[in-house]
This record gives sequence, C-alpha cells and structure tokens, in this order.
Amino acid sequence: MRLHRNLVFAVIDALNLIFNEKEYADKVIEKVLRYDKRWGARDRGFIAETTYDIVRWKRLYSEIAEVREPYSRPNLFRLFTVWCVLKGISIPDWKQLETTPERRIKGRFDELSKIRKFRESIPDWLDELGEKSLGNDLWTKEIAALNKQAEVILRTNTLKIQKAQLQELLADSEIETIPIEGYPDALKLKERKNVFTTEAFKNGFFEVQDASSQLVAPFLEVKPGQRVVDACAGAGGKTLHLASQMQNKGQLIALDIYESKLKKLKIRTRRNGVHNVETRAIDSTKVIKKLHGSADRVLLDAPCSGLGVIRRNPDSKWKLEPEFMERIMGVQQDILQNYSKMVKKGGQMVYATCSVLPQENTNQVKAFLDSENGLEFKLIKEQNIYSSESGYDGFYMALIKKI
Repeated sequence: MRLHRNLVFAVIDALNLIFNEKEYADKVIEKVLRYDKRWGARDRGFIAETTYDIVRWKRLYSEIAEVREPYSRPNLFRLFTVWCVLKGISIPDWKQLETTPERRIKGRFDELSKIRKFRESIPDWLDELGEKSLGNDLWTKEIAALNKQAEVILRTNTLKIQKAQLQELLADSEIETIPIEGYPDALKLKERKNVFTTEAFKNGFFEVQDASSQLVAPFLEVKPGQRVVDACAGAGGKTLHLASQMQNKGQLIALDIYESKLKKLKIRTRRNGVHNVETRAIDSTKVIKKLHGSADRVLLDAPCSGLGVIRRNPDSKWKLEPEFMERIMGVQQDILQNYSKMVKKGGQMVYATCSVLPQENTNQVKAFLDSENGLEFKLIKEQNIYSSESGYDGFYMALIKKI
C-alpha cells in the first residue's frame, strides 16, 4: 500500500478531534470526509477504517509509542507509525514519520500482547469489571470478539420487498450479499460498501441493522392489530422492524425523551412505507401515565453501557466511566419500574440492552420481578447473545408477561 499525504493528514486530524477534543468518532469521520470532494470510495475507506483501527487499539498503540493524552500532533503521527509497522505498510520518507524504530515496535507488541488489558486495548477498570462479571474465560473470549471490525448487515424491509428480491437488486448494483442462517430478514455484505447511495436504500427496501439487533423485535411476539409501545425508540431501528412484524396494522407508539431522535424516525418511517407509527416525546410523566394498562406489547430497549456494540463504536471504550455504569443501572431499573405499568393484563414486554454484563441484564430483571411492581409479572424467557458465540453484537433480551 502506498500512503498519500493528504489522506494520512486527514486521519491525523480525525484522531485529534476524537482523542483530544472528545468528539464522537462517527461524527468526526463524516466531517473529515467532506474535506475533499475528489476523494473516491477507496480514499474514504482508507480514512475511515484507519481512523477506527487506531481508535480501537489506542491503549496498545500508546503503550508501544510511549505517548500519553493529550496527544500532540507529533505523538499522533507516532501512533500512526505504530499502525503502519504492525500492518506491514512501508513508511514513506516524510519528516513527520522519521526515525521509526520498527524492530522495537514489533518487540513491544509481542511483549504487551501477553497482557489482556493491553492486547485488547481497554482501560484497567473495564478489564477488571468484565472479568468479575463474566469470569476470566468468557470475558477473554468476549472482549477479543468485541474488538473485531463489525460486518455490514442489512435488514430487509418486508413491507416493501422480500429478501431474495433485495439480494438480486443489490447484486445489480454490484453489492454482493449472503443470507445468514437463523436471521430471516438479514443479508450480510461480502465486502464493505456504501449502501446508503443505492436506489434500494432510497426506496426503503432495507435498513442497516446488526444481526443481533434484528432478534429483538421478534422476541416481543407482536401481532398485527395490537397496540405496541416502543418506549425507548431513539431513531427507531427496532420501531421499523416492529412495524414490519405488525404488517403495518394496529398502533405502534414510539416514545423517547429526545424529540430530535423522533424527528429522524419520522423521516425513516416515510422512506420505509410505515404508516402505523405515532411518535410521542416523553416531556413529562403524563405521557407514560396516559398509557397505563393499555399496551398489548411494550419494548424497553434500555439505555446501557453499549459494551456489546463496541465493535462499531470503538471510541466508546474511552468514553465509558465507572460512574456512568452506576448511574445507568439506576436508570434501567427506573425504566422497568415505571414503563412496565403500560402493559395491560395478559400483555408482554421485552427488556433489552446492547450490553453483555449481567448487572445490566438478568440482575436488573430479577430485581424488578422481586419488587412490588414486579409481582404481577413473570419471566417467560431470556437470552444472552455473546459476540464470541454469534459473531455479531452482544445483546440481552428478556420476555416478561403480566399475569
């Protein structure tokens, strides 16, 4: 691979914004890719994938390069040279990349790779928490799997098209996909491509959604004609899946505390041909109270650590803090206690997170069921989805029925 100065400098700019300015990686990549309209798909791919790679291995590379935050520009170039050496990429004769000790870099890598917190490039506290929560063997396998680059998975919008038809349509656009066994609506891209520019996407024939995430809506067992509440809808990936499962029939109420996210959902519903969704911002407790005892199904896709999705959000490893973990577990229990009141007798709810930690998952469900509000409910089934077993994101789901 021959390195181009303008592309490498774009990567350095991106790393500065992510590491020093604490901006979100996905937003930074969007910003940096607008630098030069002449960049083609390969150029953009290099910038995005190289940036994400260095973000993913920040701690390991920093230890090897012997640099610390806040990173000066020369230090960011040192991280980049470590990436080059470990990828086997020839380093050009630029003044920013002078005197690269390749043998020492490889030696340090071999040495540090024997220690999990360096090998998997995670903070000490997170490594300790993972081992304590999952045990040494499972945590070792899980964090290794969570550090692999996420594949691009599509969910067929069955309101508009069937999976086989979508596969053919994408093939006509030179996007090769393969079905995934056990995931009825999923197609996996054989190689990474920008699917958002395709006519198929513009026509609402698919959404990008990880395979594990695609298991949540079916877990709720919705039926056409029901009243269903997606209580933490966000921008609505699972709302749209629920709508297709309901065949656009019945009432689907999407709630969220952020009006801005619900506005994005409205745009997505139009593209997807979904017309049974009503959005409501949770701007007071009245919004929930009005729905007490009225829902056949409730989805609680609760806010969480996001530990199960760090494959696609590697910068979240550096944004997570122990204090946040304590706070978010309080939020999760509040959601279970208060939002469960929307379920009517005989109705069902699913509590789900994109975390692999039991304290955010099965422990929260047990605490709810043992509480006064939980006495009317019983656990039907639960499922832990580990990235090390499935190859996709880490998730948890519990189906709970009001008796």
